[in-house]
Amino acid sequence: MQHYLFVYGTLRQNANHPMHQLLAQHSRFIGKARYQAQLYRIDYYPGAVPSNNVADQVVGELYQLIQPDLLLPELDNYEECSSRFTPPHEYRREQQNITLDNGYSVVAWVYVYNRNTDGLALIHSGDFLADQIAQ
Repeated sequence: MQHYLFVYGTLRQNANHPMHQLLAQHSRFIGKARYQAQLYRIDYYPGAVPSNNVADQVVGELYQLIQPDLLLPELDNYEECSSRFTPPHEYRREQQNITLDNGYSVVAWVYVYNRNTDGLALIHSGDFLADQIAQ
């Protein structure tokens, strides 16, 4: 069974975050992709919340995980949603439908924001890195 991960924030290639190096070592970049969700600025990082509106698209990258049993626990710790952290967690890892830019769809793990979004800024473009540049 193939395991995929969709990333949309600090784990993306051009975010220059050290955790991306871990992801790159234990996965294969598939391509740019989208997730039907709304994207919010939490702090220096974003949070995606699933949406029923097809116009709500979060821009990110899809990876095929080579060693999911090794990588996912490390990423769960990074996203503070492992058993080491007291619930309720800020994120939850869920399987979601992801669409590649070529139109092909896969089911992938996504770190979904798990808190109230009241008062958070919506990133209308759905692209956290483009929004960072615009700030």
